[in-house]
Amino acid sequence: MANKYFYQICAFLLIVLPLHFQALGQAVQTVPAFPTGEQEVTLIFDVKQAKDGRASGLLGKTDDVYLWAGAGVVGNPNAFQYQPAGQTNFSQPFNPGKMTPLGNDRWQIKLVPRTYFGVPANETIDKMGLLLKNGSGTAQTEDFIVTIYTDKLQVAIREPQEKNFFVEANAAIPVKAVSSAKADLTVRLDNTVVHTASDAEEVNVSIDAGSQRGVTRTVTIEAKKGSETATESFTFTVKPQSAVAALPAGMKDGINYTSATSAVLVLYAPFKSFVYAIGEFNNWQRTPQHLMNRTPDGERYWVELTGLQAGAEVAFQYLVDGTLAVADPYAEKILDPNNDQYIPSNTYPNLKAYPTGASGIVSVLQTNQKAYTWKVTDFKRPKAENLVVYELHVRDFIEARNYKTLADTLTYLKRLGVNAIELMPVMEFSGNDSWGYNPIFFFAPDKAYGTKNDLKAFIDKCHDQGIAVILDIVLNQADYEYPYVKMYWNGNRPAENNPFFNQQATHPFSVFFDFNHESKATQQLVERVNRHWIEEYNIDGYRFDLSKGFTQKNTGDNVGAWGAYDASRVAIWKRIYNEIRSYDETAYVILEHFGENQEEKELSNYGMLFWGNSNHDYRNMAKGVSANPQWISYKERGWNNPYVIGYMESHDEERLMYDVLQNGNRNGNYNTRTLATALDRAKLAAAFFLPIPGPKMIWQFGELGYDVPIDQNGRTGMKPIRWEYQQQADRQKLYQVYAALIKLKLTEPAFSTTDFDLQLGNQVKRIILSHASMDVYIVGNFDTKTQLVKSGFPKAGTWFDYFSGREISIADTNEDIQLQPGEFHIYTTKKLQTPQAGLVPWQDIVLSVEEGLSEKGIHVYPNPMQEITLLELEGDYRGPVHVQLIDMTGRQLQTVRFLKNQQHQREPVRFQRVSSGVYYLQVEQGDKKTTHKMMKLKE
Repeated sequence: MANKYFYQICAFLLIVLPLHFQALGQAVQTVPAFPTGEQEVTLIFDVKQAKDGRASGLLGKTDDVYLWAGAGVVGNPNAFQYQPAGQTNFSQPFNPGKMTPLGNDRWQIKLVPRTYFGVPANETIDKMGLLLKNGSGTAQTEDFIVTIYTDKLQVAIREPQEKNFFVEANAAIPVKAVSSAKADLTVRLDNTVVHTASDAEEVNVSIDAGSQRGVTRTVTIEAKKGSETATESFTFTVKPQSAVAALPAGMKDGINYTSATSAVLVLYAPFKSFVYAIGEFNNWQRTPQHLMNRTPDGERYWVELTGLQAGAEVAFQYLVDGTLAVADPYAEKILDPNNDQYIPSNTYPNLKAYPTGASGIVSVLQTNQKAYTWKVTDFKRPKAENLVVYELHVRDFIEARNYKTLADTLTYLKRLGVNAIELMPVMEFSGNDSWGYNPIFFFAPDKAYGTKNDLKAFIDKCHDQGIAVILDIVLNQADYEYPYVKMYWNGNRPAENNPFFNQQATHPFSVFFDFNHESKATQQLVERVNRHWIEEYNIDGYRFDLSKGFTQKNTGDNVGAWGAYDASRVAIWKRIYNEIRSYDETAYVILEHFGENQEEKELSNYGMLFWGNSNHDYRNMAKGVSANPQWISYKERGWNNPYVIGYMESHDEERLMYDVLQNGNRNGNYNTRTLATALDRAKLAAAFFLPIPGPKMIWQFGELGYDVPIDQNGRTGMKPIRWEYQQQADRQKLYQVYAALIKLKLTEPAFSTTDFDLQLGNQVKRIILSHASMDVYIVGNFDTKTQLVKSGFPKAGTWFDYFSGREISIADTNEDIQLQPGEFHIYTTKKLQTPQAGLVPWQDIVLSVEEGLSEKGIHVYPNPMQEITLLELEGDYRGPVHVQLIDMTGRQLQTVRFLKNQQHQREPVRFQRVSSGVYYLQVEQGDKKTTHKMMKLKE
């Protein structure tokens, strides 16, 4: 109860006694109003008033909110110069900064600045930098700067809250100011006194703005007590009148270079009154010559910049309605004062310094840029149905995190055999450390990975290696720093008149701010973005994130209704596809849709490809759990085209190897949770994945058995990079199996056949591929126990085991075969080049198993086995005999060889150090092989 009453008293003080707190746009308040470095200050935050889109993750919380803060001193502009001890990891809770809830998304904390931040006694604190975050750092407010005062006489302006703003002609401007002690207060408009108050702590007056447009005036409040004087001031400008002029011919939204020393800037800004171009060309000031012209329809503003230095980078912004400075939404390069400082120089050499006088993200223009010279101009893209895509995230694939180093890894991917790389989003996103699904500038490659020419050189090198490049592109949403989010904003969501965004997402999977794809403005933007990356960067196509979100059918939280057939969404995607095809006839258009099959079928038949998520099924199969991944087949879906890009793993799914090692099944001595067995299970899964006709996708390091969980360090957080896996023999074998399967898929026409049969419903699964060039039969045991089943070969005759190269003659397709747990074989009717030996532990299929003691002239005893086993052979065969002892996992434990040189021969075979359990004794005489089940009892 005491806490409850305390919060009520605080609320009363804030409402009834407003002079006792300092307010920063109502998002942050301080008690007292004039905090000093040595006295305790209460900081009160209202998260609802925060403007950063990431703050939405703090709304509704009752716990897990922390202060991240710093203090700055006189002479240093950095408000976070001094930070409290232990505040080092933004991704973890900082307990000294734990906030106390006040209810209704309001929080408070008390601290003494000098003590809390550890500022030396000889430094004068003049500001604090503050933000709120959750414990993991995935949600946060923007930075707030709070003024710290000295004990001298102070005066502070409470209203207006802005220091520099625009007003309508003849507007009445309310002015409220307070002083730290009773004093004589004077208010001046320019040099004219308009109000005085003697022995007062506050002043409240209204000032007439006047009628002269474009004129900037200064209001000063002076407090005087004895010999002490304190002043504060603000400026306002009467809104200017933009000249009306048609857009020059050929100019488009964004930066238009008209000569080596000039450029025309165009901003689409309907419903806005006026816009200034501000930047290094006018020292970030509002100058009359840079008041932008307004087009007759009132939708665009434009201005021509002249006298630019040829080839020089120039930073600039648009000052919209005199209150909001934003970068150009179409800029191909931005500078970010909060994040650029952390980009290493080896990633982005000679990065332009953030300009003095600017604030927030700025855009960069550069006339006379030297064009990149493409080395490969005749790249032939792989057919869509033959794509083997390697999805990767630059941050988590290479330690250097840049395109230059990424280009050096192409030999690894070339050896693997993939013919396409899908880059997770590389367009400018919030911060430097992200999956990239929080875009803020759609035409600019994020500098965290390198320069734009580094990206082009990487794409060029991919093409030289025969590898296509697909961009994962995010056009369903944008983060708060995107200019068109900020320009049309209403407190905590996009404004109703926002030309691009819905106020509320129409579906339940939106994370940031949701584009309205029925809006003409959005449609024009999407067309520009898609054309830009294909024509400027030579990329080969797109994977569109959350394509099902391109809808205006509001389904609320009903996921099922969201996925139902949507005629408007179908029309939207056909329009986008047609636009791309109008300038690039072969570019890939891949949708992450997961919608109703009727809709996906229609769009697939139109030419689009679709992500096909089979992660759940393949993880279960690898673990020994029954599952059927038949939906990976376009024929099962009833589609005309093989346009399902099936995958066992993606950036968004749990890693197969991790799941097997943690949760795989066990049966006796066979345990899928041991690394060697789990890697063999991964080979088995790959054998029933890559050969299925149609495009496929691999997630980075899946070919090496990456076994770090997706949620380590947070779902989208950094993951350890495991290139050392290449040095581990068992993992290298998995890589070679992948490479061998990919080679089959891309070089043998049978693996692109339209005549195939998937028998995937049982634990023993089969794939049959029929083609004029050859037939393929794949059989594998996904159970954790040995299976005795009918062979199921599609026809009798001679077959070749791909991984062993051995020939097998099938006379009876109903003959029993024995498959050990995890065992698989790929058989072809044509002899193929055999991969390197030892990639799989099974050399050939066992056509029969003898449960007793004799078969076909072979007698093995005693059974249960002892240290010496006697092997009696009867028959005409003369030559080498190969005997192997194999455990239930398929491992070859011991091998014995001898020559049979008589009709009846008895040979003692010694097996040492064999533990109790069930084994198979495999006896091979020439082209005949038999297997005998053996027991070893405990001694």
